[in-house]
Amino acid sequence: MKFLNKKNTFKLAGILLLAPVLSGCVGSNFTTKKLMEFNVKVVDNRYARGGVNFLLAPVYGFTTLADYFVVNSIEFWTGSNPFDGTPHIFDSKVDTMIDINGDLDPSLRDAPIDPLTYQNIEDSQIKTIDENTIEMEVTYVDGTSSTVTGVREGSNVKYFVDGDLVSETTLEALSEAFEVNS
Repeated sequence: MKFLNKKNTFKLAGILLLAPVLSGCVGSNFTTKKLMEFNVKVVDNRYARGGVNFLLAPVYGFTTLADYFVVNSIEFWTGSNPFDGTPHIFDSKVDTMIDINGDLDPSLRDAPIDPLTYQNIEDSQIKTIDENTIEMEVTYVDGTSSTVTGVREGSNVKYFVDGDLVSETTLEALSEAFEVNS
């Protein structure tokens, strides 16, 4: 079974087009800001900088698209910039004209997805515990570690990180996901 059939391709395209609309494309415009920083560092004259800006106009188009469709959306849904961790502008604490947060459910006050974090892995080791269990011990460069465990129960597989259930799937779904088409 192929994932990207015609029906799924249209669904994926719809989701990709709808995501920026739902998040309003609002964010720090991080990639465009970095290009502007580069632009200003090229030369010290304001008119020459204008010329560099003109030459970089097509690049600004790409960075703006990257910001609107990817970076700002991630920033909106996670509540922080994926590159520098700064909070999203909508989470700024300022004096507002209308206060509604106190009247809302707490789940509607913050970003719904935890910020993306990346930990560099120093080492990992996988071992078989028994015929239904595998375990991977992961050690990060900061010295912390995690244990990832996969447990087969009948036709289901459960995944745990440090003893907490994080995901569950079926053997059939795994087989389909890793099916190799020749």
